[in-house]
Amino acid sequence: MTIERREPALNADERTMLEGWLDYHRQTLAWKCEGLTDEQVRTAAVEPSELSLMGLVRHMAEVERGWFRKVLVGEEAGPIYCTDEDRDRDFHLAEEDNWQEAYATWQAEIEVARRTCVPFALDDLSKGRSRSTNEPFSLRWIYTHMIEEYARHNGHADLIRERLDGATGD
Repeated sequence: MTIERREPALNADERTMLEGWLDYHRQTLAWKCEGLTDEQVRTAAVEPSELSLMGLVRHMAEVERGWFRKVLVGEEAGPIYCTDEDRDRDFHLAEEDNWQEAYATWQAEIEVARRTCVPFALDDLSKGRSRSTNEPFSLRWIYTHMIEEYARHNGHADLIRERLDGATGD
């Protein structure tokens, strides 16, 4: 697979910009994982952290599901990897976990998120509410938060990838 990262438009409307930046950061995480073996994507390469590229991808599948399915539309979508016993199971890899499943699950959640957002305007409010304020979120807020979430984790992915094989890049 060859990941093509498309630069977001420089002079588009707000929604196109937000969706463009979100897709750019989604593509960046995929790019950071490109060309690695199953063993490499499973490797926690920045001690003492247990964080791996596969763990980041699994985490982002959970995040996509959480914000777009659960919060935005109020779907009763259970967690993919996390359990009551291990709330960070997305990061804690078992021997049977594999890259193909993790990547496919993440991509499927991205596609569901894209379809879910189509009927919403940026100012439309979510069914789910903030735990701290009990207010709903606008789609604009969710997009902005998702861009921030990916950008933060792409920084982690940069460090992990460099430790794995020396590859660097934006």
